[in-house]
Amino acid sequence: MATMQTSLSGRNRRSAIMAGLLGLGMLGLGFAAVPLYEVFCRVTGYAGTTQRVGEEQAATVQATSKVMSIRFDSNVNSALPWSFKPEQAVDHVTVGARDMAIFIATNNSDEPVVGTATFNVTPLLAGQYFNKIQCFCFSEQLLKPGQTMRMPVLYYVDPAILDDPETKDIKEITLSYTFYRSTDEQALDAGKGDS
Repeated sequence: MATMQTSLSGRNRRSAIMAGLLGLGMLGLGFAAVPLYEVFCRVTGYAGTTQRVGEEQAATVQATSKVMSIRFDSNVNSALPWSFKPEQAVDHVTVGARDMAIFIATNNSDEPVVGTATFNVTPLLAGQYFNKIQCFCFSEQLLKPGQTMRMPVLYYVDPAILDDPETKDIKEITLSYTFYRSTDEQALDAGKGDS
């Protein structure tokens, strides 16, 4: 009987250790999920995530004769006292050619405010072919009280979109931005010092 209890106690201890290790593993995966998902979206264009490319890579792309419409959408979270809009709501671009869109942001408050933008494109499948060379969305933006800033986006649509059976018939892509208030105190302190 004592041997049976010792054996049962050992199995319970092993089970508890295994459950604890499994719990720690799941916790670690929970923390890794967001960065891994972001990498996955950037690589595949999943969920309308655009691609980021350098000048060198963009210079190798050949323009085609196909023209498509790019619609620009802008949104501001209610916690951010800014107005934000595209300078031009729609642009007609040649697939493969670089183009530039300008967005205009104004800080409507009486204090410096830092904002950061999230973005996506629709249709979602077009994300893997929409390439940004330069964008304000890659960094936080500081606007002083009443300041208006023009923010450029340099981009192109990869000609490979025309060869993909799922995207070859796309005639319009919408690039959408939403600005949120940032909690970056260093950027905010730098802005207060310049006032």
